[in-house]
Amino acid sequence: MESTTAHAEHHDSGKKLIYKVTIILTILTLIELAFGFWMISIHNQLARHFIKGIIVILMIAKAYYIVAFFMHLKHEFNNFVWTILVPLTLFIWFIISFLADGDSVKNLRNKYDRYFESQSHIKIEKNEGKPNDTAPKH
Repeated sequence: MESTTAHAEHHDSGKKLIYKVTIILTILTLIELAFGFWMISIHNQLARHFIKGIIVILMIAKAYYIVAFFMHLKHEFNNFVWTILVPLTLFIWFIISFLADGDSVKNLRNKYDRYFESQSHIKIEKNEGKPNDTAPKH
């Protein structure tokens, strides 16, 4: 009888924890949405970047709650947590470094290759109702 009572108490505390985390995630999501909709009306670029930073911090907090409670890593061994965090950190670093490297190559190519003309500033005209001249003919 005592073990079923302890199991019921543990089950109830688990339910309360899940409800608490779900409410926290809901509140964080609503705050993110409020900042996102508010950011649409702001025209100052510095303020927009500041709000984007706040949204990223809220997203990281949500990711922590999801990983910690729904993936059950909150109560795991430290070695297992580090097994997850180190590759994730390296993966994020790889993405940032590859984006920076690609941007650097693009800028160097635009600066030093005199025969290369960047296509990013050319406007594309819409082809409304006209036959497509670039389509291959059979």
